[in-house]
Amino acid sequence: MLKLFGLIGCPVHHSLSPLMHNDAFQSLHIDAHYHAFHVEPHMLKEAVEGLKALQCAGFNVTIPHKTAVMEYMDELDETAKQMGAVNTVVNENGKWVGYNTDGEGFVRALCEQMNIELSGARILIIGAGGAARGIYFTLLKHEAAAIDVCNRTMEKAEAFIQKERSAVYSLEQAEERLGAYDIIINTTSVGMYPHVDTMPISLQTLKTGTIVSDIIYNPLMTKFLQEAKEKGARVQNGVGMFVYQGALAFEKWTGIFPNTKRMEQLVIQQLGGKTC
Repeated sequence: MLKLFGLIGCPVHHSLSPLMHNDAFQSLHIDAHYHAFHVEPHMLKEAVEGLKALQCAGFNVTIPHKTAVMEYMDELDETAKQMGAVNTVVNENGKWVGYNTDGEGFVRALCEQMNIELSGARILIIGAGGAARGIYFTLLKHEAAAIDVCNRTMEKAEAFIQKERSAVYSLEQAEERLGAYDIIINTTSVGMYPHVDTMPISLQTLKTGTIVSDIIYNPLMTKFLQEAKEKGARVQNGVGMFVYQGALAFEKWTGIFPNTKRMEQLVIQQLGGKTC
């Protein structure tokens, strides 16, 4: 029997998740279909109830519902609780169980694509939103020497960091000390289409060989990554995080970890570019 999976968000018309997941279902000969549902915030409860009534096997959650949807879960995974957000829901014998694969997706992509280990690394996260929290808490599981956070509003970052492992800086302070870091991660939307001429921070003090990652994938090469590459950095765009968080969700639904290379190629082809 055909299984239904989906995505809820507002808006969702631009999402590449249906393309990626339906191709994976087809290539693995799984009788399933993935559909994107536009859900206005005031209709979230009804949408979740409707998906349950349709016996949906699972769904993804994107902006702006990742936190609000937690209220309608029957159970929450510990990671989702810690991050305060859900991006993947699994129907486990009629119960909605909420997970979050964003942080793990980013770290898996970073380590595999850049061929690195995080032990001993000094890391700076730019931003303190939901994506930053997910990446931060996942990085804490690794033996990094430091995981610092910089944000326009420092109080927002101070609310979730573990002070014995991390420090919080203003954007200006972080700009002055970029040379202290091995890995720099932009988790903000600064530089995303259509505002492609903006950057989250200046890279004036960036050292050669630093890994610079941006979770944005439209454009594939943000101005932030372009300038970092010109300064001798190794750069990574957001396609990897998008693919791996989706692959981890797919695994939770089906028990099968899909071909991430195939997923990545499909996404890049759809975006009309090449990975950096």
